Amino acid sequence: MAEEKATKNFEFPKTFPLLQKYDPSEVKIEDRGLARYICLEPKLFIGAQHANKQFGKAKVYIVERLINNLMRTEHYNGKKMKAYKAVEKAFDIIASKTKKNPIQVLVDAIQNAAPKEEVTRLYFGGISVPKSVDISPLRRLDIALRNLCLGAVSQGKVKKGGIERRLAEEIMKAANNDPSSYAISQKEEIERVAKSAR
Repeated sequence: MAEEKATKNFEFPKTFPLLQKYDPSEVKIEDRGLARYICLEPKLFIGAQHANKQFGKAKVYIVERLINNLMRTEHYNGKKMKAYKAVEKAFDIIASKTKKNPIQVLVDAIQNAAPKEEVTRLYFGGISVPKSVDISPLRRLDIALRNLCLGAVSQGKVKKGGIERRLAEEIMKAANNDPSSYAISQKEEIERVAKSAR
């Protein structure tokens, strides 16, 4: 009973500056495969409401999915508000440098960093044979978001500056299809291996 009362009294803040600052309605998605899975409805969820539902992640706002992927890494593990503030500052940096909507820059980065094919293993008579296969759109989106966040964290050992600056640089590089971006280099490596396994 006491636990139920405590959860009822708790109110998660419904309005965040990040949700109101940038307008997602003007964002254009060119990749038809990813368009169905990139949600542009500005809302944040508390808890994992879509965790055990098939294709539930497709209903989660793309900015929140970036925040959740950032939470996998190092000091942000499980700290959603800390990750939220880092993404908000990164978006401010992107907006000031590119003079574009940072949500559009993020979507462009995801479209450029999403690999189209990868390698799986087939077994014939005890022999493992690599085979190139197409990647589903939802997995393409997952890989792109993961690599954007890992790229921002992996630069921390080399570059100075906070995670906000590194994340902003990684997203801008990926949006420009820059080969020095971690996400773009990972995509090219996955596709190179898949091409050799055709």
